[in-house]
Amino acid sequence: MAEQALVKDTYADSYKNRGRNWWNKLTALIALANILLALFNLSYIPLRDVYVREFPKIVTVYDPVKSIEPHPDTQRYLKTVEALTVQLSQQGLQAPPIEPVLQELRQQSNELIEENPFLAANKFGTFAKLKLRMRDHLNTESAKQAFSQFWRQEYLAQAGWENALSFFDSEVRPLLESNYFRPTDENGQLMDNFWRIDLYFIAFFGIELLGRTFFISRRQEKLTWGDALWRRWYDVLLLLPTWRWLRIIPVSVRSHQSGLVNMERILAQVTHEPAAYLADRVSMFLMVRLINQTKESVDKGDMARAILQPEAYVQVSDINKVDAITDRLLELSIYKVLPQVQPDLQALLHHSLKGALQQSDFYTGLQQVPGIKALPKEVTENLANYLAQATYEVLATSYSDLKGRELFDQLSHNFKYALRKELQDEATQLELQSLLSDLLEEFKLNYVQRSTDEDPEATLEEADQLRQEMESLPPQ
Repeated sequence: MAEQALVKDTYADSYKNRGRNWWNKLTALIALANILLALFNLSYIPLRDVYVREFPKIVTVYDPVKSIEPHPDTQRYLKTVEALTVQLSQQGLQAPPIEPVLQELRQQSNELIEENPFLAANKFGTFAKLKLRMRDHLNTESAKQAFSQFWRQEYLAQAGWENALSFFDSEVRPLLESNYFRPTDENGQLMDNFWRIDLYFIAFFGIELLGRTFFISRRQEKLTWGDALWRRWYDVLLLLPTWRWLRIIPVSVRSHQSGLVNMERILAQVTHEPAAYLADRVSMFLMVRLINQTKESVDKGDMARAILQPEAYVQVSDINKVDAITDRLLELSIYKVLPQVQPDLQALLHHSLKGALQQSDFYTGLQQVPGIKALPKEVTENLANYLAQATYEVLATSYSDLKGRELFDQLSHNFKYALRKELQDEATQLELQSLLSDLLEEFKLNYVQRSTDEDPEATLEEADQLRQEMESLPPQ
C-alpha cells in the first residue's frame, strides 16, 4: 500500500509538473508573439517605405492601426497625373484639353515645392530625393524650374510623353505614394491605435501575473502575495503601455524558464566580460572586508574574549564548540591516526628509549658490576621495545578507559585553564594581537597584489570550462 501511494503521489507530481510546464510554454509563446508584434509596431514607421514597395498588402492592413491616411496634397497631385495619362492616351498630346491639365500640374508642382507636404510625416529625405531626381533629369539647378519644364507640351513632345510618364511612374510616383498624413489627438500626440491590440495582451498577462503569484504564495506558507509579486517584478514590464521594448526582459526569462529557448549560452556570452570584472571586484571587496573585520576584532580584543570568556560569547547551542572540536580531534587522533602511524611511532619511541637507557647512570653503573658488564644488547633492545609498545598502548587505551578518560579530561581541563590564565596576561595579549594584526595586514596586501596580477576573464573561462565538464558527466 505504501509503495502504491508513493507511485500515485509521484505520478500526481509528474502530472502537475507537465501541466505547469505546458502552461509556461504557452504563456512564453504568447509573450514572444506580443514582443514581436510590439517590435514590428515600433519599426513600422521607419520601414514603411520598404513595405509600400515590397509588401503593399501589409501597408493596406496596418496603416489604419497607425492612423495613417493618404496625404491629400500628394494624392491630388497623383490623380491629376492619372487624368493627364488618360487624356494623352485617348486624345494625344496636341488635344486642346491637355494644356489646362499641364497648367494645373505646374501650379500643383510649385505648391508642392513651397509647402512641402512631406513635412508632417518627417520625410525630409524623401522630399530631398524627389527634388534631386527632378533636377538631375531636367539638368537644372532649380526644382521648381525642373517641374515647370517637365509639365510642358514642348518637353513632352521632345522627350516623348510615354517616356516622360514612364520616368515619372518609376522615379517620382513611389516617392509621392510613400507620403502620408497622421492626425493628432487633443494632446498634440500622433494618433496610434496599437493600444487597442496591445490591451488584450496586457489584460491577459495582468490576470496571469495575479494568478501565478497567488498560487506561489499559497504553496509557500511564509511567502505573502505581495512578496511573490515583488519576486516577479520583471513581469510588470509586460503591463506597461509605453516603452514596450522593455518587454524583451520578461519574454527572455519566460522563454528560458519554460525551456522554449535555451538562452544559457547567450547569457553567458552577453555577461562574460562584465561578470568577470564584477566577480573580481566583489571577491576582492569581500576578502578585504572579511580581513578588516577580523583584524578589527583582534585589535579590540573581541576574539580573545570569545576564546577566554565563552560565557559572554553568543552561542547557537549549549555545546562548547572548542571542547567539542578538541574531543573530536583527540578521538580521531587516537582511534584513526595512531593505528596508521603505529610503526613509525614505535620506531621513534624505541630509538629514544634505547638512547635514554644507554646514557642513564643506572645503565652505566650496571656496566661496572662484575659479571653484568657483558649484559647482552638484546636485553636493551627488548626493554626498549617493551617500553615503546607500552607507551603506545597507554595512549591508545587511556582515552577509552573510564578512569583514564577522567584523568585525561582533568589533564585537558587543567591545561586549558592554565593556558587561558596565561593568555589573559595583558602583555601577552598585546603581543599576540599585534602579531595577528600584522599577519592579516600582510595577507590582505599580498592577496590584493596577487589578484591584480591575475586576469579575471581567464578565471571566468576556467570556471565556465569546469562547469561544462561537470554538465557533460553522466547523471548518477
